[in-house]
Amino acid sequence: MSELYAEHPAMFKNNPLGFLLCILLVPVGIGILIFLYWYLQTKASKLIVTERDVLFEKGLLSKERSEIDLDSIRTVKVSQSFTDRIFGVGTIELYTAGDTAEIVAKGMPDPNRIREIIKANQRES
Repeated sequence: MSELYAEHPAMFKNNPLGFLLCILLVPVGIGILIFLYWYLQTKASKLIVTERDVLFEKGLLSKERSEIDLDSIRTVKVSQSFTDRIFGVGTIELYTAGDTAEIVAKGMPDPNRIREIIKANQRES
């Protein structure tokens, strides 16, 4: 099973103002702590799209893993604010049935590519 997409949420592109604030706070010392916390937060989530399914992992010490078969996905919603579009990040929501998203991945790089990969690899029923 080969991975077609495997990424962690973007760190700096997802929050450019937070990045600038951290840079300003580095001389005080608290900026480094914020960077470390922020880095660990982004590495704690990962979205993986394979030829058959979509996996979303959350957590560093304890893990939560959601897995959806590509054929079960009914709707792929991509949300991007103006700044998200400038920096090429966005939120991906995957729906199978009902009104609640099964997977919500925020701050993912190139979200439209994810949507295209999912749609291209879904088998016709």
